Amino acid sequence: MYIPEEDELIREKSQARELRRSQWWKRRCAKGLCHYCGQRFPPGTLTMDHVVPMSRGGRSVKGNVVPCCKECNTAKKTMLPMEWAAYLNNVEPD
Repeated sequence: MYIPEEDELIREKSQARELRRSQWWKRRCAKGLCHYCGQRFPPGTLTMDHVVPMSRGGRSVKGNVVPCCKECNTAKKTMLPMEWAAYLNNVEPD
């Protein structure tokens, strides 16, 4: 399993902070849609999720970050997209 070095994580977290301040990110959040569940939320409540988590080698680049609700972000944790899909298939509907 890949474990990033501490300096890599520091660099990626810094890049994520820069992305959160960008107009690109603000426009993504302005839609108010969670990438994972598709529900609408106030733009300021959406969080930044790394589709491929930094702890698994993901980078803080536009193609790897999506806005999502806190609930989805917390549930996804460090799952990769295929692991998240398998998780969703096993969760019973409300």
